[in-house]
Amino acid sequence: MSRVPGWLGRVGAGLTEMGERLDERRAKARREAGEGVGSESPPPDLHTVPPEDLPPPGPRPDPAQVVPWGVRVAAEAGWRLLVLAGTVWVLMKVISAVQLVVLAFVVALLLTALLEPTVARLKSLGVPRGPATALTAILGFVVIGLMGWFVTWQVMENIDDLSDQVQDGIEDLRRWLLNSPFHVTDKQINAIAKNLREAVGANTDEITSAGLEGVTVVVEALTGILLAFFSTLFLLYDGKRIWEWFLKLVPAAARPGVAGAGPRAWATLTAYVRGTVIVALIDAIFIGLGIYFLDVPMAVPLAVFIFLFSFIPLVGAVASGALAVVVALVTQGVFTAVMTLAVVLAVQQIEGHILQPFILGRAVRVHPLAVVLAVASGGMVAGIGGAVVAVPLVAVTNTVVGYLHAYSREATVRMAPPPRGATAVDAAPVSPPPVPAPEAVPPDPPLS
Repeated sequence: MSRVPGWLGRVGAGLTEMGERLDERRAKARREAGEGVGSESPPPDLHTVPPEDLPPPGPRPDPAQVVPWGVRVAAEAGWRLLVLAGTVWVLMKVISAVQLVVLAFVVALLLTALLEPTVARLKSLGVPRGPATALTAILGFVVIGLMGWFVTWQVMENIDDLSDQVQDGIEDLRRWLLNSPFHVTDKQINAIAKNLREAVGANTDEITSAGLEGVTVVVEALTGILLAFFSTLFLLYDGKRIWEWFLKLVPAAARPGVAGAGPRAWATLTAYVRGTVIVALIDAIFIGLGIYFLDVPMAVPLAVFIFLFSFIPLVGAVASGALAVVVALVTQGVFTAVMTLAVVLAVQQIEGHILQPFILGRAVRVHPLAVVLAVASGGMVAGIGGAVVAVPLVAVTNTVVGYLHAYSREATVRMAPPPRGATAVDAAPVSPPPVPAPEAVPPDPPLS
């Protein structure tokens, strides 16, 4: 009996020692599992760790991904705008270098749009294309030359009478200012006249140089007229083949769109030129009749000026009307000038609200702000010629851009993959249900 408790004691001591070992192993495993996450040990000091023991740095992000999205979009749009602005600048420099040739060709396009129906009419009467083209071009330029000659002849014929009337008108204006409620004195009027004489005397050299430059302008004008004449002649005779040759220079991918935009642009240009000629003719006739019945000198040359200046939108009407009012003021007095101004304003209001919407229609509808900016830009770039061709250029550009936008949208729809699955079922055209045939109605039984 004395050995049993000792054996039991040894067994108990062994179990206790085994439990302590198991506890140590569990604690060790728990420490190893908790070293990466949730470790409460302080992080190592990087200043005390040798560089060779530091972990390698991670990969750096792409710089394009670090830049904010808005900045990236602005940069992409910015450099494209810079390229576009540089292209436009180079194009304007090239046009400025050959300004005379460009203006002559644009004028030839306008004249071709105006004279082409005459060529077509002569061809329909049996005249060959060559003689019809030559006859139409020569007749058109002869009419334009006769208009210029008539204006010059009328001015030279009436210059003496006009000078006397201008002097009398200035004297009448002087007396009116002395008796007017503006309290203008004779001394002030003499001072103004003296200043004007001194200004003319001081700028004699500039006036002389301007006259010498006028000779160069005349030579350039004659050169431009010859270029416009020959360009009009060839465009009337061979315009179709010239257009086909131009289409060959266009890339094949863009050729169908340009081929469709060309006829529409030409239709817009033709409508603009014909409508402008009709409107200018109506303005010249009615304003000329008004100033003729008001006994304003040189009514017919002023009417021709009004016709020619009407080709410059907005600015031309104002300039020609102001010229007529000034001539009426210095020759016939204030009352006639006021009546002339009333006639000019009435005709221009009828033109702006009735004639242009009715004659031009929607074919060349351009916003008035676009007209003002186009005329101003064309005048700054190329003077009067630029102001004349600016509005038809904007109208044609508007037509071409609108057509190309619609064409690209239709091409995108045509090239889109066909719908599939349920979408194809929804997109498929639904045929109407068949209408059942009417049932046969038995005939009425015969009356007995």
